[in-house]
Amino acid sequence: MRAALSGLSSGRSWAVVERALRAIGRMNWLVILTGFFEPVLYLLAMGLGMGGMIGSIPGPDGRPMSYAAYIAPALMASSAMNGALIDSTFNVFFKIRFSKLYETMLSTSLGPADVAIGEIVMALLRGALYALGFLGVMGTMGLVTSWWALAMIPVALLIAFGFAALGMATTSFMRTFQQLDLVFLVMLPMFLLSSTLFPITVFPPVVQWLIMALPLWHGIELMRQLSVGILTPMTFVHVGYFVVLGVVGAIAVTLRLRKLFLR
Repeated sequence: MRAALSGLSSGRSWAVVERALRAIGRMNWLVILTGFFEPVLYLLAMGLGMGGMIGSIPGPDGRPMSYAAYIAPALMASSAMNGALIDSTFNVFFKIRFSKLYETMLSTSLGPADVAIGEIVMALLRGALYALGFLGVMGTMGLVTSWWALAMIPVALLIAFGFAALGMATTSFMRTFQQLDLVFLVMLPMFLLSSTLFPITVFPPVVQWLIMALPLWHGIELMRQLSVGILTPMTFVHVGYFVVLGVVGAIAVTLRLRKLFLR
């Protein structure tokens, strides 16, 4: 067991983060900020525009809430998912298959765990930026009704952790740019079905169970509960889901990077 884990980390994940921050400093920040504006525009169009026609909708505790307050936490969870997946798929694919950046990193004292952790931390930083901005928009619109809503920020990081680890592990198996289309093929239906814009009770029971197996549904339900200050046993199930998803994904990508570049 010890031999299988040897050489995975040198404890210098911060070097990967530092390199990524320097690269971002030379990028066009508008590219990064688009990930923040998309859910805000959804909230304005759907929450305020269509929300006036829909009226109230049952919340996590059964009490009625405005449609804007209903979809805002879901859009925050979706924003964390989008930022983490885009960062951990397209960027990671380029670094693995074209720039050979990871191969160069692993020729130094860095181990595959350092690379994996560093990239996941960058996804978390991006998720934190989106979460803070979106929570500020929710507060400005009067959609924050409980101090528990502040817990939505670390939850956004937890969601980003799970999706970043999963995305990076999946990307390590991809060989062509065409395969990256599968990312959007999965993201869009998951966004539409996971109670983002309407409750899943509109579906047959079998479909509801399938949706409840999706990671985004757990993230949205967790965000929605915190937005109104409701904690139930399912709250801890949602948290545990993403902890397991993130840990398993991080271990998988670490082992995958070792297999790809440390033969």
